[in-house]
Amino acid sequence: MKDRRVPGERNLIAGMLVDAVGTGMYVPFSLVFFQRITGLPLPTIGTVLTAAGLLGMGAMPVGGWAVDRFGARRVRLALYLLRGLGFLAFPLGTTLPVFALVAALTAAGAQAFPATQQALIGELAQGEHRDRLMALARSVNNAGLGAGGLLAAGLVQLGGDRGFLAVAWLNAATFFVAALFALRIRPPYPVRPATGRQRAGYRAVLRDSPYAGLTLANFLIALGYSALSVLLPVYAVSQFDLPASVAGPLFAVNTALCAFAGVPVGRLGRRFARRTRVAAVGALVFATAFLGYALLGGMPRQGVMAGLVGLLVLYTIGELVHSPSAGALSVSAAPAEARGRYLATYQLSWALSQTLAPSLFTGLLAVDGRLPWLVLAASSTAGAGMLLALERRLPAEAVYTTTAAAVPPEHREATESRTPIRGGAG
Repeated sequence: MKDRRVPGERNLIAGMLVDAVGTGMYVPFSLVFFQRITGLPLPTIGTVLTAAGLLGMGAMPVGGWAVDRFGARRVRLALYLLRGLGFLAFPLGTTLPVFALVAALTAAGAQAFPATQQALIGELAQGEHRDRLMALARSVNNAGLGAGGLLAAGLVQLGGDRGFLAVAWLNAATFFVAALFALRIRPPYPVRPATGRQRAGYRAVLRDSPYAGLTLANFLIALGYSALSVLLPVYAVSQFDLPASVAGPLFAVNTALCAFAGVPVGRLGRRFARRTRVAAVGALVFATAFLGYALLGGMPRQGVMAGLVGLLVLYTIGELVHSPSAGALSVSAAPAEARGRYLATYQLSWALSQTLAPSLFTGLLAVDGRLPWLVLAASSTAGAGMLLALERRLPAEAVYTTTAAAVPPEHREATESRTPIRGGAG
């Protein structure tokens, strides 16, 4: 049976697609992009972007507070406008202080955005529709990133330095167009801003041990998501003497599979009622792929490229199985009145994994080429085990995609005793 849309879905997905096209226009060329439009030295740009990313992580708790105070739709709209203005201002950042200021504000908007978008999905959809929207969002995002990268390559090829300026302006325009789509969204299950005793501070969020465990499990698994962009290219070059250009086809395979297979794989995952178990299976598929990469060094040289691609397909399957269920689990396990703060805390697991991955992977790779893959296999397996162990401690409506009638009575009894959120300082 065909999945029914939820109110606001078309505008949500259209905004995501436009946003992804704009983001895809500059991500593949980020350092060169900023060097050409600002004229600053590359080492300076790299240092500023790293510092801006770390400072931007501080915006995540603020964004979570704002979602609980003003609603996800309003905050998402504000973040689109902030990011659009940032890219309009980048060509003006020809001096270091101006560039640093614009980069910090834009990074803050980018870091706060994922939790806000997930909170909006939580307001728009319930039950298995959350899982469906998570899978659809991932497919649309990958399709948009690929299209944006191709568009930017064409503009730069045709326009040279002016092409980079056009990329900046078009990227800004995509955020403003996405904001127009955001204006048209009206959540059918709006969450009234929490006030007084209903408001949960971050101390209350951290005291929620099942959710803290869920966040830790995600951190262990999220390290694997950085393997494709950070570890795999340098592993292929350093261990097998393959050309650096090998990263292009590998990225293309992953992007195409995520864009075209995400929705059907997500639909298959929703046939199994427990999100924890589906996400755990995805993490174990990750672990299997990582073990395969660790063993790849023993293959004959002529089979290495086929092995890299085959294991990448397995890796991508793990990504497609894990991501929608894990995302819906994080949204559904968060109390509605504090969803913004909860999801901001959860998103820190993604941000920390992305920040730590480069130094962790390169350090392990210097010891032994197999070591980072073995560590990733162990962390993904540990994350899967934690998800299964948390199953009885998380709310039944978070674990199960089906109706409450399908939830085993013992699980309902176990989760009904969950300690309610108490008020606290934000």
